[in-house]
Amino acid sequence: MKGGWAELFDSFRKVVLPILTLVLLVKITFSSYNSTTDSLLQNLESNLNGSEISSMNHSEKSGIKQQKCNIFVGKWVSYPKGPYYTNETNCVIDDRQNCMKFGRPDSDFIHWRWKPDDCELPLFDAIQFLELVRGKTLAFVGDSLARNQMQSLVCLLASAIIPVDVSETTDTRFRRWLYKDYNFTIIALWSPELIKSYESDPNGDPYYSLMNLYLDKADDVWASQVDKADIVIISGGQWFFRPFLYYENDQLIGCHKCNDKNVTKLSHYYGYKMAFRTAFKTLLSLKKLKGRLVILRPFSPAHFENGDWNKGGNCNRTRPFKNQETKLEGYTLKMYLTQLEEFRAAQSEGIKKGVKFRLLDTTDAMIMRPDGHPNHYGHWPHEKKLPDCVHWCMPGPVDTWNELLLATLKKEAYGFIQR
Repeated sequence: MKGGWAELFDSFRKVVLPILTLVLLVKITFSSYNSTTDSLLQNLESNLNGSEISSMNHSEKSGIKQQKCNIFVGKWVSYPKGPYYTNETNCVIDDRQNCMKFGRPDSDFIHWRWKPDDCELPLFDAIQFLELVRGKTLAFVGDSLARNQMQSLVCLLASAIIPVDVSETTDTRFRRWLYKDYNFTIIALWSPELIKSYESDPNGDPYYSLMNLYLDKADDVWASQVDKADIVIISGGQWFFRPFLYYENDQLIGCHKCNDKNVTKLSHYYGYKMAFRTAFKTLLSLKKLKGRLVILRPFSPAHFENGDWNKGGNCNRTRPFKNQETKLEGYTLKMYLTQLEEFRAAQSEGIKKGVKFRLLDTTDAMIMRPDGHPNHYGHWPHEKKLPDCVHWCMPGPVDTWNELLLATLKKEAYGFIQR
C-alpha cells in the first residue's frame, strides 16, 4: 500500500503538478495583461484617475461578482433602441444643438452606445443619479460645451422630474436648476477661458482681435460662486486658439498670434496650461475642501473637414469612426496632454487636502464621433449660419458624457462627506 501511495504521489509530482503550475502562470500572465494598457493615454488615465470603475453586466441585482474595467476605453456599437429623450421632451435644448428640430435628415447618430472593452456601461438611471446627488450642488464650469453637457443632463433627468428654474439672472449662460424633491441644484458658470480676460479692442473682430489673458488670476465669474458646489465639473479648450496678450503679476510676459516684435511669442498651449493651473489652484484654495469632488472633462475634439470652420469646413459624416480609423493625435493630443499634466499636479495636492480630483475622460470616445455634431442643422442667434462641428447634437453622443458621469459618481458615492 505504501508503494502504491508513493507511486501515486510521484505521478502527481511529475505530471499533474507541472500542469497546474503552467495553468497558474498562464492565468497570472493573462490577468496582468488585462490590468495594464498598451497606450500612453490609457496609462495616463490609470495613473491620474480611479478610472477602473466597478461595473456590472446587465444582471447587477443578481449578486454576480463585480468586474473592473476602464470605462473610457472602448468602441461605439449599434443601439437600435435610440435616445433617452427627444427634441419634444420637456427640457431646454439650445437651438444650436437641436438638430432634429431644424431638419437633420438622418437619425443614425442617435442609435449608438459607448461600449467599454471589458464591461458594460450601465444605462442612465435618472432616479439613481438624483439619489446619489441628494442635498448637493453640481457646478459646470467652462464654455458652451460645458453648457452642452449640463443641458444634456437636465434632459436625461426629465424622465424623473422637471426642475425649477432658480436662475439669478436672465443670462442663460448662468442658469440654475433646482430639483426640490432631492434638494439638488445644477448651476452653469460660463467662463470660456477660466481665467480673467477682456478684449484689447472692444470694437474688434470677436474671433480674431487680441484679448488680454491674465494667466495667474481666475475668472471671478465662477471663482466667487464655486465654493457652494460639492461637485465641480471643469472643462475648456476651444477658446484658446485666438490671439492673446499674456499677463502675469499684471505684467505683459508674452503673446500668441500678435504682431509686436518686442513681445515674446508663446504658444496657445502655454496659455492653456496656465489657465488650468490657475483654475486648479483656485479650487484647491477654497475653504471647506474636504469631501469636494472636482472632475475634469478634457478636451472635446472638433471634426471640421474640407476646410476650416469659416472656410467651407463641415462635418457631413453619418457614422462613427471605428477604432482603427482614427486616433488622438496632433494638436488635439497636445491639448489633452497639457490638461492632464496640470490635472496630475492638482490631484497630488488634492490628496493632501482631502479634495478628490477625477477624470471624466470623454476625449477618446468623442474623437470617434464626427457624425454627432449639428453641422448645418443648428441655428445660432444673431449671426449668419455656419457649420457647427464643435458642439454636439441633443440627443446625441453628448449624453454618453452623463452616462460616464453617473458611473463615476457611483464609484465615489460613499466618499462624499457632508460639508
